[in-house]
Amino acid sequence: MKRFATATATATAAVSALTGALVLSGCGSGASAAELSVSAAYMPQPVSDSMAAGFLTITNEGGAKDELTSVTSDVAGSVTVHETVDGAMQEVDSLDVPAHGQVVLASGGNHLMFEKLKRKPRQGEKVSLKLHFAESGTVEVAMPVESATYTPKTGH
Repeated sequence: MKRFATATATATAAVSALTGALVLSGCGSGASAAELSVSAAYMPQPVSDSMAAGFLTITNEGGAKDELTSVTSDVAGSVTVHETVDGAMQEVDSLDVPAHGQVVLASGGNHLMFEKLKRKPRQGEKVSLKLHFAESGTVEVAMPVESATYTPKTGH
């Protein structure tokens, strides 16, 4: 009986040590990984039959930066990422999402361009898109289509 109690105590200690190691490794990796979320997504109802713009905010509450490398959507032949620098729009291959920071894609600034529309999205619909990140993989977003003149509320 004494041998069984010793074996049980040893097994319990081993499980406790393993559980503690897993918890610690989880804490360590969480602190150094990106933690992404998407908010304030919308597409103004396009006036063009072939193009539309999209806007959203990507927030990273994690301790490591990430990078938006591409965007795909079943409503468009391609989705490109654009920066606006000194009033000029230019396509970019990626956008950095800083640790403990955010990237805002807004009218007049950085934005998404849905090109070669397969159909014209209408107000009240939701457009599906996938944001592809270098480290965090894919984040799926249901982007509401708003009126062509929609202006989001500020101060969130």
